[in-house]
Amino acid sequence: MKNLVIVESPTKAKTIGKFLGKDYTIKSSYGHVRDLPKSKMGIDFEHNFEPQYVVPLKAKPHVTELKKLAAKADAIYFATDSDREGEAISWHLQQLFKLPDKGVKRIVFHEITKKAILDALTHPTNLNIDLVNAQQARRVLDRLVGYELSPLLWKKVARGLSAGRVQSVAVRLIVEREEEIKAFKAQEYWTVEGTAEKDTIEFPVELSAIDGKKLKKFDLEPEQAKNAAQKLGGKKLTVTEVTNKKVNKQAPPPFTTSSLQIEANRRLGYSAKQTMMLAQQLYEGVALGEKEETGLITYMRTDALNLADEFIASVQEYVKTSLGSRYEVPGGRRFKSTSKNAQEAHEAIRPTDITATPDSVKPYLDARQFKLYELIWKRGLASQLPVSEIEATTAEFSADGTPYTLKATGSVVTFDGWRKVYNGTSVDEKQLPKLVKGDLCDLKKIDGLQHFTQPPARYSEAGLVKALEERGIGRPSTYAPTIATVIDRGYVEKKEDKRLYPTQMGELVNDLLVKHFPDIVNYDFTAALEQDLDLIAAGEKKWQPVIRSFYEPFKKGIDQKNEELNKKEITETATEEICERCGKPMVIKIGRFGRFLACTGYPDCKNTKQLNSNNEIEAPETVDEKCEKCGKPMVVKRGRYGKFIACSGYPDCKNIKKQVISTGVTCPQCNIGDIVQKKSKRGRIFYSCNRYPDCQFALWQKPTGEKCPTCGSLLVYGPNDTKRCSNKDCSTNS
Repeated sequence: MKNLVIVESPTKAKTIGKFLGKDYTIKSSYGHVRDLPKSKMGIDFEHNFEPQYVVPLKAKPHVTELKKLAAKADAIYFATDSDREGEAISWHLQQLFKLPDKGVKRIVFHEITKKAILDALTHPTNLNIDLVNAQQARRVLDRLVGYELSPLLWKKVARGLSAGRVQSVAVRLIVEREEEIKAFKAQEYWTVEGTAEKDTIEFPVELSAIDGKKLKKFDLEPEQAKNAAQKLGGKKLTVTEVTNKKVNKQAPPPFTTSSLQIEANRRLGYSAKQTMMLAQQLYEGVALGEKEETGLITYMRTDALNLADEFIASVQEYVKTSLGSRYEVPGGRRFKSTSKNAQEAHEAIRPTDITATPDSVKPYLDARQFKLYELIWKRGLASQLPVSEIEATTAEFSADGTPYTLKATGSVVTFDGWRKVYNGTSVDEKQLPKLVKGDLCDLKKIDGLQHFTQPPARYSEAGLVKALEERGIGRPSTYAPTIATVIDRGYVEKKEDKRLYPTQMGELVNDLLVKHFPDIVNYDFTAALEQDLDLIAAGEKKWQPVIRSFYEPFKKGIDQKNEELNKKEITETATEEICERCGKPMVIKIGRFGRFLACTGYPDCKNTKQLNSNNEIEAPETVDEKCEKCGKPMVVKRGRYGKFIACSGYPDCKNIKKQVISTGVTCPQCNIGDIVQKKSKRGRIFYSCNRYPDCQFALWQKPTGEKCPTCGSLLVYGPNDTKRCSNKDCSTNS
């Protein structure tokens, strides 16, 4: 064997293997080959925080095989991803193979195409030890926080809890947003709105001024609004002023990791984790019929906005032949990243070949892959198209005999430009009739309308990614796992509205960290650590001093709080409630599943009561069912996986059953059972047949009860109360 090429993914290995001849053997490491041990800290404090790496059990077979192949190879090419994680994997392999630095051939590429691979092979480089050190520093930091802080949470709050450096900051954002919502007090305000008409064209108008004084949001009193509507009713409106303004909207930049996650969440309803999984598949390679398996997009973990000159030129050629010369931009467009630290990848996320249109590759992709590829392809193309030209019109009107001025606005896209292929932020395209000063219009209707201000919205996954990025917290590779982790840990839950809600445990842990470990959840402090990691990656800082400056005060705080904090003070709140079973006081406690009322006589008395979100005793929700073991009424209780039915005689009788939430839809697979709501071990809601395991039909989305007119499968609810076919291959979803 002459040449060994090592990548981290078997799919990537398969794709690259199609491009190279018999002189190359391509193998996958299946991800990381060394890591810190799970059973202990794995950091040598006496030797400058040296990590004590081990080969995980699942990696040992792959490492053994790679070592044997490496011993026989004339040349070894490390072709792992071009970010810090990829560089670290290559470095770990070098250490395992005991290769000298001069024996390392590192090849880097940002798209998995034949040309990119062959070019990389002709220009091998050395490993970038600065990127490796940045990855090591992040891993050590996260281990120190997790393995020092988590035991304290176990001891002072509840067993099984854990804390993470970036995850804890994400939870704080969600908790603080919830606090804003709870503290929000709605304010009433009024408007006067109606409809006018000219030349049979109706258009909306709104009261904008009284006696020449422009109205602000809260200026109108209810009686003023009602009087204005009454006096304006039936009046003719005279155009007093018309303003036309041309606005050019620049093309959007190509996608970065965060902007792709945000748009995929907003437009397609994909989670950050789902988006990255699909993007990885598109990057690593798809078999396009009889053509070679090839990557459809460039590397998907990037915060850079650069585009290859070759891609820009190919887009302009495509535009010329497909859209016409009006859509050409001579020389193309180039974008500068707004991120100070955009340095880990050379390009933004784009299609590797602009002529591989979504329609041409659709037969070879599943429905979700296609939608994401279409989004990336359109955004990449749109980034190289001309500005979108908009004409905005504002007209003002007077009403004879009144002090009122009304206003109408409308916008018309006069040249679509980049909007021809990519719809950006919606444009108000309310069509106004041709209006000239002095024109008369009919006021068809007018009303005084009451409104109330709304609290800030809870974070969606897209909103949380944007908030983290704006604060400089985390990096492209961390957003998706961060969100998945805080949900898995039970600190945050994503409900059916796709919004992120803090759990009671999430609020308690956040409060404890904010009060006793403010640096860990401080936005600026966490962002400064990220900047230090970037400086390490750039070779401008050594990683051990960064770790030391963080760890020494952190460890001192941990030791101090271990002595100072009292579990009862943190997790228990005294009440005036008396236990009806033993007469002892009851206290509010917090467990892994939220707050509850418990008798202080525990363990002799195990009386507990459920509490609602306001810490009020929640009367047990009864069901029309008797316990088959003791005959007492069954009640609804709440546990880790949601509500369940239990005997009211607990703890004397511990009979429990699952609560069934039916959708009222008959299972289309067996035509016998009902589709019921269930919750996975990770807390995600899904819908399946109640005859499981005899019938294993299941859906991730709630069925509407209707059937698809195209294929007959069940329709399910999609984002924003839309409906779509549950059959992912159905043309209805196109």
